[in-house]
Amino acid sequence: MTTQLTLNGKVFTVKSDRDTPLLWVIRDELGLTGTKFSCGEGLCGACTVHLDGEAVRSCQTTLSAATGKKVTTIEGLSRNGEHPLQKAWVALEVAQCGYCQSGQIMSAAALLAKSPHPTDEEIDAAMNGNLCRCGTYNRIRAAIHRAAGKV
Repeated sequence: MTTQLTLNGKVFTVKSDRDTPLLWVIRDELGLTGTKFSCGEGLCGACTVHLDGEAVRSCQTTLSAATGKKVTTIEGLSRNGEHPLQKAWVALEVAQCGYCQSGQIMSAAALLAKSPHPTDEEIDAAMNGNLCRCGTYNRIRAAIHRAAGKV
């Protein structure tokens, strides 16, 4: 059985079962590895993508739930790394190990799309559940503020 999936502005025909987690379709079938697997329980945020602009955990979202919707991964946020969040992340040296960062950026992008100038409290609420083992939370917040209004 094949399914049409709109990913990063392109339509793909995928062969995965409809109950397959979107994460595995993105990584294994389509070869986009910027979306990371970490906990597999939707608790850490490393696998965050956008589904019609909303930040979702792709490890807990099935292919059938994504069908007919627009999926955006970190690769689709900007073709050349020029998204204001990506630039702010680099300028402020947010990442240490970097493993969680694509999920962090995707959650931050969903926040800025709704609230172009968020408060610290809004940032903390939107980023709650995106875990960073390296503890770069203050730099993440600073990068979101830096990118605010430029998205």
